[in-house]
Amino acid sequence: MPHVRILIRPKAGILDPQGTAVEQALPQLGFEGVSDVRIGRLVELDAADASEVAAICDKLLANPLIEDYEIQVDGAAVAG
Repeated sequence: MPHVRILIRPKAGILDPQGTAVEQALPQLGFEGVSDVRIGRLVELDAADASEVAAICDKLLANPLIEDYEIQVDGAAVAG
């Protein structure tokens, strides 16, 4: 059964308050030169039919209006 990793993150141009908070905190912790921080989430699953994963993302895991996702099947990236 293929192992699938799905990275879900806000689309470009969508506000990311968590990313902004992390970006603002980094210099206070001594980390300079970090910008454009985006916070997303990772979903891992085993799927009998990996071709259905995009539909699962569209219908349940990601909000297609504000989020993009990337699918990796057994370590190889596929369109998302």
